[in-house]
Amino acid sequence: MIDFISNDYLNLSQLITHESKSIIGATGSRLISGNSDLRSFVEGKLATFFNSESGLFFNSGYDANIGVFSSIPQRGDVILYDELIHASVRDGIRLSLAKKYSFKHNDVEDLKRLLERFKGCKIYVSIEGLYSMDGDISPLRKIVQESRKYGASVILDEAHSAGVFGLRGKGIAHALGVCELVDIRLVTFGKAYGAHGAIVLCNEDYRTYLLNFARSFIYTTALPEASFIHALNAVEFSEIDGQRRKLQENLQFFRSKLDQREFRSEWNSPIQILSVDTVDDLRILEERLTSKGIAVKAIYPPTVMIGNECLRICIHAENTKKELNKLIECIDAIK
Repeated sequence: MIDFISNDYLNLSQLITHESKSIIGATGSRLISGNSDLRSFVEGKLATFFNSESGLFFNSGYDANIGVFSSIPQRGDVILYDELIHASVRDGIRLSLAKKYSFKHNDVEDLKRLLERFKGCKIYVSIEGLYSMDGDISPLRKIVQESRKYGASVILDEAHSAGVFGLRGKGIAHALGVCELVDIRLVTFGKAYGAHGAIVLCNEDYRTYLLNFARSFIYTTALPEASFIHALNAVEFSEIDGQRRKLQENLQFFRSKLDQREFRSEWNSPIQILSVDTVDDLRILEERLTSKGIAVKAIYPPTVMIGNECLRICIHAENTKKELNKLIECIDAIK
């Protein structure tokens, strides 16, 4: 089927190949037998690439969010999170002893209300760079500015924005020049980079703390060295800027042909969210696209809130104009 469903936005899972003499398992956690000079070297290289003082490599983005939110915020602290934050962050927050409150999606004024309410507490603000079920981008600069006024720490999940935005794909924070103002960033390699694992970008103190207290890091077998090498090769891939340009060209072409349709997503987001009037219309649209050999995904509650059902379309760098036109024609056929 034609891929309009996966998170492999830049098609790097197909383009990146690597050779490794070591493809065996790690045999244990990083704190016991699963560490190596190569793993530590890759970790350092990735931190430097993403303009971070330090970083800690987790087995997945889910593990990373669980580790950060279950260990760093303490009893009496406050976590303020966007109401559409990723499920892995929510699960990490549930494990935390801190108080937790959501604010309206991308609503800086609602965030300010909560910052003022909990002024004097240690506050962590949790947001994403690009939201995976709405395809919209966080007002990161404004959120950072307001958070700094109250001494709040910002934790930014760049799972869907890293690789796609910023110089050489360094992410939304880098594109806006606020890397140093974001306390913790998370980059996942299973999306645009087509690899596996994730790195928590932070200062050395946070890294040391996570190394000793993040249970999702401590109590699991480390990834094999080949996974570390694959992630580094993907980040340093020489043709990544070309793939990013091709992706943006495809996005511009796609949106220009459907400018009368109601999209919730930003035009330059690899995740395109098409609003559909009714659940029945959504089911019909997904079934017709599938019957034409087009892989897309209809999203229903509880993944999204009731009334926000949508068709989730992932555009890729290697989608051809023929494939895009086929998708566009199928969508246009349903009025």
